[in-house]
Amino acid sequence: MNEIIEFFKVHQDMVFIVVLMVFVGVEVIGKVPAVLHTPLMSGANAIHGVVVVGAIIVMLNSKSSDYLAMGLGFVAVFLGTMNVVGGFVVTDRMLEMFKKKKK
Repeated sequence: MNEIIEFFKVHQDMVFIVVLMVFVGVEVIGKVPAVLHTPLMSGANAIHGVVVVGAIIVMLNSKSSDYLAMGLGFVAVFLGTMNVVGGFVVTDRMLEMFKKKKK
């Protein structure tokens, strides 16, 4: 417990910024009309390519004997890739709704 308290004391600025980001994010998303939630979320999922690249960089810079870093990196790459693919699938399905039907 002392380690957690010490972490918050040392990183007080970072914790404060994260809390502010959460409040700002909730306010911004709360003001978005329901019609726009799906396009915004599909675009946000596609941005998770940054997570995939970051996980690959972490895996490349870790030792081959560090199984924890390799395992977490693999999970991050897998889940990030699934999120990116899901974002594009949702976007594609949305765009299909706006195409005119052929007779």
